[in-house]
Amino acid sequence: MTDVFQMLSDIGAVAKEHQELFAHRTRDREDLNVYRDRLSGVIYIDGFYAGDEVYEDGDYRKASLSRAGSRDYEIMCDVERRAAAYRAFVAGRSVLEFGCGDGAFLQRVRGEVTTCIGVELQRDYVSALNEDGIECCSSLDSLEGSTYDTVVSFHVLEHLPDPMSVLFELKRVLKPGGILVVEVPHARDLLISELKNKAFTDFTLWSQHLVLHTRESLRRLLTAAGFENIIVEGVQRYSLSNHLTWLSKGAPGGHKSALSAIDTPDLKKSYEAALNRIDATDTLVAIARAPAQ
Repeated sequence: MTDVFQMLSDIGAVAKEHQELFAHRTRDREDLNVYRDRLSGVIYIDGFYAGDEVYEDGDYRKASLSRAGSRDYEIMCDVERRAAAYRAFVAGRSVLEFGCGDGAFLQRVRGEVTTCIGVELQRDYVSALNEDGIECCSSLDSLEGSTYDTVVSFHVLEHLPDPMSVLFELKRVLKPGGILVVEVPHARDLLISELKNKAFTDFTLWSQHLVLHTRESLRRLLTAAGFENIIVEGVQRYSLSNHLTWLSKGAPGGHKSALSAIDTPDLKKSYEAALNRIDATDTLVAIARAPAQ
C-alpha cells in the first residue's frame, strides 16, 4: 500500500485540512478516489499502486491506445521537442533515461552523446533495446554511483508510489553537479483548472497517475531529495486544435485532424507562452543539479 498523501504532506505540498474529494473514480477504476488539495491544487491518489507487474508486461499501453488512438505522432513530436530543448544537457555527455519506454528518445540522441543507457520495467522493451545496441536494465540498483552527466525522465515520476527513494537513487548515479531533467503532467492544465472540461478530466484521471503536480510541489519534491538550482517551467505538448476538439467533441485527436492546419509554428509558440502566463500548460519540466560536493 502506498502513502502518497504522507509523502506530499512531508514536503509541505498538501495538508489534511485542505483535502477535498476531486473525483470518486478514475478512467479505469470505478472504486478509486482522487483527491485535491484546495490550497496547493495538487491532485493525488492515496493508498493505491497498480504494481510493478503492470509495467513489466506493458498491457496497459494497449488499453491507452484504445482510448487515444495511435501515439506514434505524439511520440515523434515529443522526441524532437526534447532533443532540441535539452540538447545542451545531453550532447557530448553520458546520459541515463529513467523509464525510457521503447527508447525513442535514446534512439534519437544516441549519435550526439558519449554513452547512453535506459532503465525500464517493460520486459520486451528492455530486450529490444539491448538487441539494438542500447544498454537497458530494469533497475537502478546495479548501476555505479557518480557515473552519469545527465539523467532524464519523462512522465514517469507521477507513476511512482515512492518517488522520493527513486530521486535519491537518481542523485546517487549522477556525477557531482550533474543535471536532472524531468517532465510530469500538470495539475493546473487549462482543461482541468480553468475550463473544467469533464471529458478531459475523466480521461486524465488514471489509476497509474498517482500525483498531478504543480510547479511548487514539483520544486518541493526535488528540493527534499537534495537537488539544487531547480528551475520549473511550463511546456505545452498539445496544441490549440487538440483543446478545441476536447471542448467541442469531448475527445482527443484534434491535433491529428484537419483542424490541425491552424497549428502553425507561430501559433504553437504563442499558445504555449499564453498558457505559461496563467500557469496552465499541460506539462511541467524541472531542470535541477545534483550537489557539487
